[in-house]
Amino acid sequence: GASSEEGDEPGRTAVFDPGGPSLSGLTWLGHSTVVIDLDGTRLVTDPVLRRRVFHLRRAAAVEPGALGSLDGILVSHSHFDHLDVPSLSRLPRTLPVVCPTGIGALVRRRGFEQVLEVGPGDTVEVGGRAVRATHAEHRTNRRPFAGRSAALGYVVQGSMNVYFAGDTELFDGMAELGPVVVALLPVSGWGPRMPAGHLEPSSAAEALLLLRPKVAVPVHWGTFRAPFGPRLDDRAAREFASTAARLAPDVEVHVLQIGETLALEEAG
Repeated sequence: GASSEEGDEPGRTAVFDPGGPSLSGLTWLGHSTVVIDLDGTRLVTDPVLRRRVFHLRRAAAVEPGALGSLDGILVSHSHFDHLDVPSLSRLPRTLPVVCPTGIGALVRRRGFEQVLEVGPGDTVEVGGRAVRATHAEHRTNRRPFAGRSAALGYVVQGSMNVYFAGDTELFDGMAELGPVVVALLPVSGWGPRMPAGHLEPSSAAEALLLLRPKVAVPVHWGTFRAPFGPRLDDRAAREFASTAARLAPDVEVHVLQIGETLALEEAG
């Protein structure tokens, strides 16, 4: 397969310009890459910006400028569709990077000066916001030279708490993660089936009963495609929205298109 160090093919880069997220807002840039703008602090989750990562392809790369002026980076786990080192290398090395214990050395080798390795329950300050690492039920592995590490989610705390689940399935402690106002939940993937350790549309809707957010945004869908995988569409996101409407009708579900921003001023 293609090396993860390969660049994007010429002529196939697009700029997603959401106009900059609002003071409190979310911009989905595909897969698990979300710009969280909360109380003036701007963080990005799992920045995977290239059009091609190994055998996975997306329609267009994301220009780093679409992320705006960042205050920090949150990495949920070591899988290549979440921790893409060449994508990280396109961002300023002065940014703090929060990541699971065991993969910090991989990030430091790219010249990042502030690498905060955390485990479930740890809280660190990033750009003036408290960020709490949470458990994620997801097995991880990477190259032999990367340390053993767990998968994490994060709760970004401020005037409203935003939960980014990373990759996970339902787990016993999910109900204790709150209170959260906004939940960013994975609902699909890139292959023909979802292996263990991933939420699907129905289980992601069940997670809303545990998390009890006011707003939910599905992520991890409709972005990357394997060469012989299913075509990209929004069926998983729509199924999540319809199931959520039945199971958790009080939760407002927003299905974003890549590059679309959701303002959150009304969510608190």
